[in-house]
Amino acid sequence: MDEDGDQSLYVERIAALDLGKAVLEACVRSPHPSKPGRRVQEVRSFETRTAQLLALADWLRCEQVTTVVMESTSDYWKGVYYLLEAEGFDCRLANAREVKNVPGRPKTDKADAVWLAKVAERGMFRPSLVHPEPIRRLRDFTRYRRSLVRDRSREKQRVEKLLEDAQIKLSSVVSDLFGVSGRDMLDALAAGQRDPKILAGLARTSMRGKTALLVEALTGFFTAHHGELLAMMLTNIDRLTEQITALEARIEELVAPFCHQVEQLAEIPGVGRIGAAEIIGEVGVDMTRFSTAAHLVSWAKFAPAVHESAGTKKQKKRPKGNPWLAATLGNAAGAQTRARTFLGARYRRIARRRGKGKAMVAVGNSILTIVWHLLSDPDGRFHDLGADYYETRINAERRARNLAAALQAVTGQKITIHGGKAIIVEPTAA
Repeated sequence: MDEDGDQSLYVERIAALDLGKAVLEACVRSPHPSKPGRRVQEVRSFETRTAQLLALADWLRCEQVTTVVMESTSDYWKGVYYLLEAEGFDCRLANAREVKNVPGRPKTDKADAVWLAKVAERGMFRPSLVHPEPIRRLRDFTRYRRSLVRDRSREKQRVEKLLEDAQIKLSSVVSDLFGVSGRDMLDALAAGQRDPKILAGLARTSMRGKTALLVEALTGFFTAHHGELLAMMLTNIDRLTEQITALEARIEELVAPFCHQVEQLAEIPGVGRIGAAEIIGEVGVDMTRFSTAAHLVSWAKFAPAVHESAGTKKQKKRPKGNPWLAATLGNAAGAQTRARTFLGARYRRIARRRGKGKAMVAVGNSILTIVWHLLSDPDGRFHDLGADYYETRINAERRARNLAAALQAVTGQKITIHGGKAIIVEPTAA
């Protein structure tokens, strides 16, 4: 055991782990048995297989350690964290950026474990958010579903690229290439049908009015090798669709314990039940982890970034947060660009002045604020402020002054506002 004289402790007995794929270094720091105010530490190496991790847990129990800290190194931390959590330890995850060692000191795994233990015993870091097991299971399914949806979209794009290669302009006429009519035509092409008139005859309902255009669009040089590739792509799309449907059914089962929260969030325009399940999978339902709505927005990296040094403000890119949550919020915000809702009005108002990118982030900020308030209040329900929220609450005199200034710029006449009325002041003769 090595002796250490450091004081000012928050945690009496602490263990810190420096993780690797195959091996981890564990440092235990505890009070000196005979010298008050002194510390002792011991570092041991363990393999990351289950048997060795159980041996690590036994050693920590013998040292009377209850708190274990580790860095969020790739995905290597998950197995160790979950096993020690199941063994009854208070596990805490540290962001590697917040616990970097002092420059100039040796950089070894053992030195990193000792440094992390010293930082953790003084409470000099904020533990990262790790959700309980039911939320983690839900998150695994919602993330995999989104991955499959992206794969299916890429496969559909390959189909359209293949049709362009064969001079088949079907997507220029059909709004949804994979709708009922479009899919029937694609299946017929893959089955060997090449007659444009027969293919156009597969159109349904209102699509029949475009028969002449469809015949022209389906006239190309679609060959046998195009058909073979198209058949494979359609099969892959169907397989992905079946898996997505199965995942959605499983998500409904996993989100059942949080059905009330799902109903609350689903009322937000653009979110829906799947979006609500994705949000719960990423932020959880316990909003006590976030002291305010601004805390949640900042954690998700949807807050305005302020960078100031020596009195000078600098423009920097918005830091990247949780990409899965950002994708869900982006889809919800994108659905509001033309909607007659408060979120839609907010998007259009900001997009005119700051651009579409900043408007999307601002709407995502608003959605997260709504999410925090709804999940913090079990009785809370969403109420849309309306698309005319900004118009009805803008100061009438300020709006009149702005309109008068615009009219003055066009006419050249001086216009003043008095008593709510516009008065035109005629220029005096020279």
